[in-house]
Amino acid sequence: MDMTLTKTKDLVGRVRRHPWTRRLGVWAAVLLVSLTGVVVGTMLLAHSEIAVGPFRADMSISPSVQGGTEIDIPPLGSLHLDSHDGPIHLKVNLGSLDQQRTEALIDDPTAISAAGQSAVDDVTQGVLKLSLRALGAAIVCSLLLSALIFRNIRRVASAGLISLVVTGGSLGLAAGTIRPDSISEPRYEGLLVNAPAVVGDARRIADNYGRYADQLAELVSNVSRIYTTVSSLPVQPSGNTTRILHVSDLHLNPASWSVIKTVVKQWDIDAIIDTGDIVDWGSSPETSYVNTIATVGVPYIYIRGNHDSAAIQAAVARQKNAKVLDNSIITINGLTIAGIGDPEFTPDKSETQAPAGADDLGTSPLLAAGDELAATIRAAKTKVGVALVHDPAMAPPLSGTVPLVLAGHTHQRSVSLLPPPSESTASASPAPSPSAAATAPMQTRLLVEGSTGGAGLRGLEKKEPTPLAMSVLYFDENQSLKAYDDIRLGGTGQSNVEVQRNVIGTSPEPTTNPSVVNGVTPGITPSR
Repeated sequence: MDMTLTKTKDLVGRVRRHPWTRRLGVWAAVLLVSLTGVVVGTMLLAHSEIAVGPFRADMSISPSVQGGTEIDIPPLGSLHLDSHDGPIHLKVNLGSLDQQRTEALIDDPTAISAAGQSAVDDVTQGVLKLSLRALGAAIVCSLLLSALIFRNIRRVASAGLISLVVTGGSLGLAAGTIRPDSISEPRYEGLLVNAPAVVGDARRIADNYGRYADQLAELVSNVSRIYTTVSSLPVQPSGNTTRILHVSDLHLNPASWSVIKTVVKQWDIDAIIDTGDIVDWGSSPETSYVNTIATVGVPYIYIRGNHDSAAIQAAVARQKNAKVLDNSIITINGLTIAGIGDPEFTPDKSETQAPAGADDLGTSPLLAAGDELAATIRAAKTKVGVALVHDPAMAPPLSGTVPLVLAGHTHQRSVSLLPPPSESTASASPAPSPSAAATAPMQTRLLVEGSTGGAGLRGLEKKEPTPLAMSVLYFDENQSLKAYDDIRLGGTGQSNVEVQRNVIGTSPEPTTNPSVVNGVTPGITPSR
């Protein structure tokens, strides 16, 4: 045993004394010092100031795993763009106004447009200047740090070369992975009332998302208007865009109504769609909760959820601006909507129980309700743009019948493409005409909303409260969904706000989720 230990010590000693071991240790130290110099130099010196419209914008670069761009607009909030991959994060702070430029914009309204047009060149030059500054700062800091530690010209030169390769490669990776279309899908964090004015009009962005320069100019113009008008926050509505607010699963949360009213006002909403579970138990005392519907100021289209009784549905129908859909169709502002209530009333079921319809697809009342609504849509004399169901398990029969299905129930946001109709479903339908057979089948997108009520009391049972969720949907005159804004507000006791712009066609399409056919969405616990 002692001999083995002695041999091991001798071997370790020889390895430590070997010239290659020493060389590897030295080069590892040089590499570490170089990377430290890159980080320190970038953090301390990679800053630049440029003029963008009326602003004095502070731009900075910092190491990051995810990359991306952050545009701070104090005190309104910030925009986050998935503009490029790491390891560099670009931050732009628009917190300083140039007094002379601001006064010129107020005196001459056309100056706002001119400022927006020049913004692209200003930002491009600023980024190039900042990149060169970051490269120089990283190299100089690495050289100084290595000189203080090693006092060896060769090692100092090696540290400088390493910092040049690391910093230059990082800048090159960021430049090579630039995604110009990211400007059309910003994520906003800040005050809810400011979000529409900062993000801009979704219809205009959706129609022109490929024109990067125009979008950036529009973004700068929007922010300029915010600072120069002070009291008003223009949304810049487009006359042929229909704005729909999708809410679901309010679950008796009184805070939901104030948020809904704010969004209706700030986004210039044309109508609200509620996909059910407006209350918890469907009891008579809960009917007073729905009286607030009359005060939201726009049409309120509602379908019954599994927590909503017939009494609750009747109470909603009594509101002067409400329209209850139960295997029926309505047209609002040129958008034709069909909907059907949840066929089951199950307010007392545990969330941990298996979702209805997962055991026997042939007898599932959810799928039967979906089939019933699909038949109503096919028999309609007008084109239906949107179908409403409460449970996503009701959606599969609607595939190929309508371009968009809205649902709730899961308390979790998800987007997917429904699988195409099965052969059995197709055989049960009337035989298509030769011209129809040559046409590609309609693709159906399923948008499942989170809980606008933060899951009600259930949202307080977890460590973190369930966020309040809703979406603003933008439709064109052909009833086509052009874009949607996902809005998330911190749950009870929290006040953070996030707005994510999603433009149809600019991002990879969501993958089809075959589990939806079986009435189950992986990772989601239903509220039945």
